This record gives sequence, C-alpha cells and structure tokens, in this order.
Amino acid sequence: MQNLDNIELLSELTSEERIMIAGKCVWRTYNGGEQILERSSTSRDVFFVVDGSVNIVNFGVSGREVAYATVDAGQYFGELSAIDGRPRSANVIAHKKCLVASLSPENFMELLQKHPMVTIQVMQRLARIIRVNDERILDLSTLGAVQRVCQELLRMAKPDPLMADSWLIYPMPTQSTIASRVSTTRETVARVLGQLANDGLVLKKGKNLYLKDRKGIEEMINSLAASSGNIAR
Repeated sequence: MQNLDNIELLSELTSEERIMIAGKCVWRTYNGGEQILERSSTSRDVFFVVDGSVNIVNFGVSGREVAYATVDAGQYFGELSAIDGRPRSANVIAHKKCLVASLSPENFMELLQKHPMVTIQVMQRLARIIRVNDERILDLSTLGAVQRVCQELLRMAKPDPLMADSWLIYPMPTQSTIASRVSTTRETVARVLGQLANDGLVLKKGKNLYLKDRKGIEEMINSLAASSGNIAR
C-alpha cells in the first residue's frame, strides 16, 4: 500500500491525515538517471521521496554539472515553485530507482494553512538551505579547491551515533558529486581524499567515511589559507 508514513515533514500528522494526503498525490517510479524535473519548467507540484533518492543539479553554459544536494527517502523537494509560483530553479534527476509522490501546489498550500507545525518545518528547511548556500558562496569566493573539498567534508559529516567525539559521512557521495558541489574536478577530490587518508585524518570503510581528526582537517584548511600559493585550483 502506498503511504507517506516515512515522510519527515508529515510525521506530526495523524495516520488518517497522511492517508488523505497520499490519496491526493500522483505516484510514480523513476529509474536511476531519469529526469524528474527540468529547470525553468512551469510544474509547481511538491514531491515527496518515498523510496530511493534524487539529485538536485544545474548545468553551466559549458555543460558542467553543479550539484546542489541529494534528497533521500523521507524528504521532499519542489516547495519553492509551489510557494512563489515561479518556474523551477534547478533540475531534479533520480539518483537511483525511486518512488515519489507529487502533491499539487493548491493541496500543499492547504496543508501549510491547516498545520502550522508543518509550515514551521518548511520555513526551517528553507533557512538551512539559505545558510548552506551562503557558506558555499563564501567558500567559492575565498577558498582554493583543496580547501573547498575539505570544507564540504566537514559540512556533510554528522556525529557518529556509536562513538563519542567521532564524525562520519554516510553514505559517502561519489567523488564526482563532491566535485560538482564545490566546483572542482573529480581528480582533485580523489587527491584530497588520498592525502587526508595518508595523514590519518579520514578512514574509508564501505559506504562510510570516518573523520578521525576533525580538528586536524580544520587546521589543514587554515594552513592552506596561510600559504595560498600551494592551493590546488
């Protein structure tokens, strides 16, 4: 049975309310690499990622991909156009096979009006997006490529639930994905990860990347800033 029980935004709603919203959605499965939304399209639906994950990306004039974020199962995307009525600001591509449920902008706005806690969660998410984008703009303006890769690793890392004072990235994105997020090459990302591993600052195990010395990575960023002639571009 198709349901929205794993959608974090709707977790405060009753089961009956989620069933009602699910009944208003259009459900579709996408294969990995398949485009879900195209930048500048006039679609205004909000999409709940029920299973799988999607990538939010744009492409430069040269065709170079710029990755904004990966939206995993339990999350949602498309709220900007539903709120302001303007065309899509980015492309959305299925990262792997995924099931999504799309809700019309009218039903989404009704949801926000009826449930203030849902509205607050949407506002908090938009605030987080603005903060992250502000940080990335600053990084692009002031940091070299090696520093940007390190900064992105710090940004992605979450506290390890099994070990105190330990950080990890799970699942670890591909080197190409990281490169597109920080506007550099896959080769640069590979070189930085290799250097961090050799220095004992990170450890790759399966899909996990453990930050063994977060402070050491921060010190590396500061050290490169002090000797900018050594920053890789």
